[in-house]
Amino acid sequence: MPDIALGLAALGRPAYINLGREGALPAHRDVAAMRAACHAVLDAAYEAGIRRVDAARSYGRAEEFLAQWLAERGHRDVRVSSKWGYEYVADWRPDAEVHEVKEHSTARFTRQWGETEALLGHHVELYQVHSLTEDSPLFGDLELLAALGALRDSGVRLGFSTSGPRQADTVRRALDLEMEGRRLFEVVQSTWNVLETSAAPALAWAHENGAEVFVKEGLANGRLAVDPPARVRELAEKHDVGPDAIALAAVRAQPWADVVLSGAAGVDQLRANLRAREVDLEPDELDLAEDPADYWAARAALPWA
Repeated sequence: MPDIALGLAALGRPAYINLGREGALPAHRDVAAMRAACHAVLDAAYEAGIRRVDAARSYGRAEEFLAQWLAERGHRDVRVSSKWGYEYVADWRPDAEVHEVKEHSTARFTRQWGETEALLGHHVELYQVHSLTEDSPLFGDLELLAALGALRDSGVRLGFSTSGPRQADTVRRALDLEMEGRRLFEVVQSTWNVLETSAAPALAWAHENGAEVFVKEGLANGRLAVDPPARVRELAEKHDVGPDAIALAAVRAQPWADVVLSGAAGVDQLRANLRAREVDLEPDELDLAEDPADYWAARAALPWA
């Protein structure tokens, strides 16, 4: 079965677009409180056997919190992945008009890799382009591709995450990229959940062709936990778990999924998510897919809170 990894999108900054965070996070979300909350979830994840953690430069202070936790605990068996391309610009203000800004350029990559390396050093085994799309300037930027190739050649695995209704196009185009006769990217991290299944054929193709497939947003940014469809509620009652566990069990059932991300914002949420390990579903057991354009429009409308 796929590994479960902990994603830190909800734990490194005071606001994010996940529904259902309110009761899981500290009432007062200053840096110290969020650091303590992040470390508590990391401790619970480690105790539960999770050895993969996924961060990003744009997740506020997530890399900083993770680096402090690794130094304090002394763990040497945690596999860290992070991402570059978005920059956090909200200055710790939950009500900021803009929270992050994307730029796929050599300058952004060089600076952010330097920042990630300074914080996490040898712990980083995978570095990903954040939210790559099929029209990204990255594909035609030879200087950037060469810089990425140099990092790959230094021993850091490269990957990319995808978003939007054309994820499948991005997956196929990016995995075709080569530098010096070798595939540039070894890992793809895409959104798949029972409401948004359109990337499945491309992810199956990626898996069959040797790429490691991470699945993010298995709870549809909290929608499947907070307001689950009737069929998800029925299965949750049948298996005596929460709807979040059913949604993540559906992801784990996909034969092409290698790593499934939990974006838990608190210890209780993490433990509820991990009950997905107790549920065996068929890959096609939940037929709930929405039109991709509608799904992504609904996601774009979610508030930062």
